[in-house]
Amino acid sequence: MEHEATLRLSIFFGLFITLAAIEHFVPRRSSQRHAQRWTTNWLFVIIDTLTLRTLAIFLPFAAVLAALDASKRSWGLMNAIELPSWVELLGVILIFDFAIWLQHLISHKIPILWRIHRVHHSDVSFDITTAIRFHPIEIALSMIFKIGLVYILGPAAWAIIVFEILLNGSAMFNHANIALPQRLDQALRWILVTPDMHRIHHSVYRDEHDTNYGFALPWWDHIFGTYTKAPKEGHKEMQVGLQWQDTRPTRFLWSLAIPFFRK
Repeated sequence: MEHEATLRLSIFFGLFITLAAIEHFVPRRSSQRHAQRWTTNWLFVIIDTLTLRTLAIFLPFAAVLAALDASKRSWGLMNAIELPSWVELLGVILIFDFAIWLQHLISHKIPILWRIHRVHHSDVSFDITTAIRFHPIEIALSMIFKIGLVYILGPAAWAIIVFEILLNGSAMFNHANIALPQRLDQALRWILVTPDMHRIHHSVYRDEHDTNYGFALPWWDHIFGTYTKAPKEGHKEMQVGLQWQDTRPTRFLWSLAIPFFRK
């Protein structure tokens, strides 16, 4: 556990660099990779991290810390029953992935949550840095949600670490602007959300961006009827972002203020 942060950071930066390189050499579509946009999206990572660090002064404000605390207090379902490690890990991945899918759907349906979440959707392009563009309020609310679920379920801390790595890695993968062979994309969609599948969720059209909510597992969208196979304008021609926006989301302070706009 003492090397957990180093492990997660190493995997994060390793995946980011790898996927960014693939984007450069085999892009799916043209992307605005200019310095201001990338700087803005990276500034969100910094402020999100500082927000969680600050909140952690007062609470176990990380899912892993909550899991350790729940274990110490013997709270939660999985602390009350003994499960094989592989069953516990499978349960954590399925339950938490569904919970994140549900949280994502709700963030589109409740107006005040949509105001916050649309910071993510306002990116003027779609590439790996879109995966790290989240308002700090949304990051904090998401962590509160996960912490509550951790105390209810009581999973092992190591299982939470595996899930967080899977979640972050899959989010970077399905936001990456990489051209997968058509057959590979269709095969992967049975077990993992692909970039072509998730890009539809960033369409300017409401009937498209209210579909394909999955981050890691694609099954929930199929089960609950929120799956869209392809964008109406095609992947290379489709517009991403919000219908009312312009290039201002490339500016950090403007993007940070989006939840307070009326539109």
